[in-house]
Amino acid sequence: MGNLTQSSEDYLEAILVISLDNNIVRIKDLAKYLKVKTPSAVSAVKSLSKKNLVRHEHYGYLELTKKGEVAAKAVYKRHKILFKFLHDFLGIDPEIADKDACRIEHHVTPETMNRLIKLIEFVETCPEKHPTWLSNFYHFARTGKRLKPCKEAKESRKEMFKANKKI
Repeated sequence: MGNLTQSSEDYLEAILVISLDNNIVRIKDLAKYLKVKTPSAVSAVKSLSKKNLVRHEHYGYLELTKKGEVAAKAVYKRHKILFKFLHDFLGIDPEIADKDACRIEHHVTPETMNRLIKLIEFVETCPEKHPTWLSNFYHFARTGKRLKPCKEAKESRKEMFKANKKI
């Protein structure tokens, strides 16, 4: 949904997330969730209604249209993947990871998102459950020191970059 603003995407995602918890979404719930004033939420919902992304009866409940649900789910999926990468892989505090995922989700390219998904799948399906290199990274992130010195392997790095260009 390339023609949506970051704010519109945030509202759609918020409506989806609130509906997952409550089944019903009201303007006041949306305003509280996004920490905005009610008139701001009303204005945003009107804009989303005009784009056929949300249905809203005056003083009634909010509901995503099929088009709005597709857009909201896409944003929510990017958010969850980015949160997982930031929190589970990089070890960033959950609150910070959530805020940063929200900021990044609007700007990351499909190519980068697909590569992050592949990295997560790769690590999660690793037979050793927690790859040694990831444990070494956590130690380095905490202490600034490597557990073992890195081997100089210029040729293998060149091969890796060549292979990466083919993907």
